[in-house]
Amino acid sequence: MRNFFELRHKPSPEEIDGLGHVNNLVYLGWFMDAATGHTEACGMSGSLMLEAGEGWVVRRHEIDYLAQVKPGDSVVIKTWIETAEKASSVRRYEIVNADDGRLVCRGLTRWVWINYRTGKPARIPEKIYAAYGVSPGTTTERPADGL
Repeated sequence: MRNFFELRHKPSPEEIDGLGHVNNLVYLGWFMDAATGHTEACGMSGSLMLEAGEGWVVRRHEIDYLAQVKPGDSVVIKTWIETAEKASSVRRYEIVNADDGRLVCRGLTRWVWINYRTGKPARIPEKIYAAYGVSPGTTTERPADGL
């Protein structure tokens, strides 16, 4: 599976706040939806990780809000694995306006692979790296437009 993933979305009325634009917390939800979609597209799911007793947990999020998304807009949420380390990974995100290509938000999440029983970090299995199409110790640049 390739290292890059994108998800298209049209904001629902529930995602619009009292100021008439997408609420800031919604962007984080979109990041998580894209990460989950990418993981599932790579042949992994939350239930498979639970069965295996190991999987991803969030260590840190960073979000930069650059422009508003308003009712009627459509967005493309792009995500990719930037770094793959022994027990952690950094996933990047960009959200662009689907109509004009304007970058409206970017961010990252540091994920840690843990043993669910102990709650402690564990080494990321080689099959996980392979599923995402990355190698331990690598850094991936931002994808070209048109993932």
